Amino acid sequence: MSIGNSPPDDQPSVGRALAQARVAAGLSIDEVSTTTRIRVPIVQGIEQDDFSRCGGDVYARGHIRSIARAVGLDPEPLVDQYVAEHGTETAPAPVAPLYEAERIRSEPRRPNWTAAMVAAIVAVVGFVGFTALYSGGGGGKTTADSTTTAPSSTASHTRTPQGNGAPKPPQPTGSAIAAAPPGKVTVKATVEGSSSWILATDSNGKQLYQSSLKKGESMTWTDDKKIKLTVGNAGAVQLFVNGKDIGRAGSKGQVAHLTYTPGDPTQG
Repeated sequence: MSIGNSPPDDQPSVGRALAQARVAAGLSIDEVSTTTRIRVPIVQGIEQDDFSRCGGDVYARGHIRSIARAVGLDPEPLVDQYVAEHGTETAPAPVAPLYEAERIRSEPRRPNWTAAMVAAIVAVVGFVGFTALYSGGGGGKTTADSTTTAPSSTASHTRTPQGNGAPKPPQPTGSAIAAAPPGKVTVKATVEGSSSWILATDSNGKQLYQSSLKKGESMTWTDDKKIKLTVGNAGAVQLFVNGKDIGRAGSKGQVAHLTYTPGDPTQG
């Protein structure tokens, strides 16, 4: 077990705070494990303030954050408390020394007088020839045109496909009340209080959604026959069924089991 500073008498430990919040949200350890993808023995150990199964402080802090979100708690105070109790602050890694590369000075080049003289002679000969050609009697005209064609450079631009056929992630519905297609049941859940854990299945028992929603987030589900919901902390969730606002899913901290069918938005 990871041993550190004990919390004050009036403040629960990190594990106890997570366990109390889970019970208040009406969630089992198995449900928390499924939501967070953290194995059941690790969740049990953390609730008993045993972080030895986490594999290190980095993983322990990550597990605390995931479990806190699943049970509706703000994770950062719990992470800070874990750091304070278990002394996980680490000194920054020393900066590797920098070494200045050796500067190489090149010797100054001596002027190449031979090349300069050759270039000057070529320039003079060319000038004399040009003058004789265009200023001589009869104004001789060249029969061949010298055309210098600069090589064209074509830049090839390849556009990255924007993925027109790629599926887009589902977007939350902008309407305050879920649409109600005729002959179907439509349920929209909006979290207006603290976070809530929700499990939604269709008439065949197929899982449509299982995760936590934070304040201000919403999800909508539609089926031909039936939508079943399991709502943790039901008092934080506002429901819209078949186009009508039916109020809260339950009371604060309650785990509500609800079923809705097409037609009048009453629980089936």
